[in-house]
Amino acid sequence: MSKRDQIAARYPEVLFADGFDDAIVGVAYKGGQGISVAYDTTSCILILMDDMTEMEAVEYFEYNVLGAFVGEATPVFIMEPDEI
Repeated sequence: MSKRDQIAARYPEVLFADGFDDAIVGVAYKGGQGISVAYDTTSCILILMDDMTEMEAVEYFEYNVLGAFVGEATPVFIMEPDEI
């Protein structure tokens, strides 16, 4: 069973970022705001780079993915300290 399927079975209220299943690292508990699916930012950008340059992928990710808010269950994206 995939990580997405495992998470969806246990937390049916969460939302997933389309196309980034291979970047799922788990779930995040957001103190009083519920649970969200957590993704690795670098992995998301590498997935996008299958169809665009690195610069285009970063720009697309920052604007269209990080900038998207779809309510309390909006996914979260994890960055390593050197990526901040």
